[in-house]
Amino acid sequence: MKTESMAEQLELFGCIQCGKCTGGCPVARKTELNIRSLIYDMLVEPEMDLKAHPELWDCTACFTCVERCPKDVRPAELIIKLRGQLVESGRIPETIGTALNSIFRQGNPSGMAREDRAAWANGIPVKAAQEGCEILYFVGCIPCYDPRVQVVPRALVRAFTAAGLDFGTLGTEESCCGNEVRCMGEEGLFEMLVEDGSELIHSVGANRLVTTSPHCFNTFKNEYGLDGVEVLHYTQLIAELIEQGRLDFSHPPNLPGREAEGKIIVTYHDPCFLGKQNHIFDEPRAILKAIPGVKLVEMDRNRERSLCCEGGGGRMWVEGTNVEERLASQRVHQAVETGAEILAVACPFCLLTLEDAVKVQGLDDRLRVMDIMELVDLAL
Repeated sequence: MKTESMAEQLELFGCIQCGKCTGGCPVARKTELNIRSLIYDMLVEPEMDLKAHPELWDCTACFTCVERCPKDVRPAELIIKLRGQLVESGRIPETIGTALNSIFRQGNPSGMAREDRAAWANGIPVKAAQEGCEILYFVGCIPCYDPRVQVVPRALVRAFTAAGLDFGTLGTEESCCGNEVRCMGEEGLFEMLVEDGSELIHSVGANRLVTTSPHCFNTFKNEYGLDGVEVLHYTQLIAELIEQGRLDFSHPPNLPGREAEGKIIVTYHDPCFLGKQNHIFDEPRAILKAIPGVKLVEMDRNRERSLCCEGGGGRMWVEGTNVEERLASQRVHQAVETGAEILAVACPFCLLTLEDAVKVQGLDDRLRVMDIMELVDLAL
């Protein structure tokens, strides 16, 4: 029986070598990553020498190449498959190996203790979803453990409570969704996470699942096959609550340290896993427009054309071959050009990478990076 080649599995024979994938790739301009050439090499020489392609780890899995392909080829999937071969052979960057091992052992890539996964609540009462609830809130690894991001789930819990929602979390039973695990090519670990995670989610009996991170949202919605469970990103649910009149803003956000008068000028950065991959563009903007005292302005590159922050697809845990500054540095300058004082985000990866870029670029006195929920929380 003939085994399908990787080219056949991924339907690469449809490629017309137009180059739109490489032309649109945000990291292709500053690394050796060339998706068009990779596809060509795979078609000509299926057993390519992967040792000669360290740039495979440069990909952020933003899926711009998938969006722009006129023949519906999914170029990013080739990179993920090739990474999988490197994972199987043990030829992976040490930092990625550490992250994968931490997910297997502790359920998160940072190696933090599972027992501390619910510490983000910091005394805020949150019901255990295992007791039964209508909405399962999946907090996510970074929001659970990173001190900078922990403010986001706390703000969400306050908003959900104010709206009278019946929600709960998995507490210390929650584990990594596996989005980055799949993007890094570790199919075996990803399949384990899907099997265990799906069983746990269904056992709760909730009919809706809402996530903090677009990365969790993407994998639950598109990879898990959670029949009977509606998967939402928090911006969708918050926008719905505002439209229903269940969340009322009492005043403009009181930003600590702000001396300027007048409206707060905000620009919004579309996360790749929310925008390009799932076409959720309007809900985050609807939230910002509903907050009193906020004026929303747009960067030139927005919606489908948003510039990747370079934090996804495992890039949070590996430098890759890039010797230049990360794309986040370009992005914060684009935000400054709009005249905005707040760069609003809706993704933990974006929050951390863009905030670091503001510091590196010395823009602290001109731009502040905040999650949308931080603004919502300050206005409720």
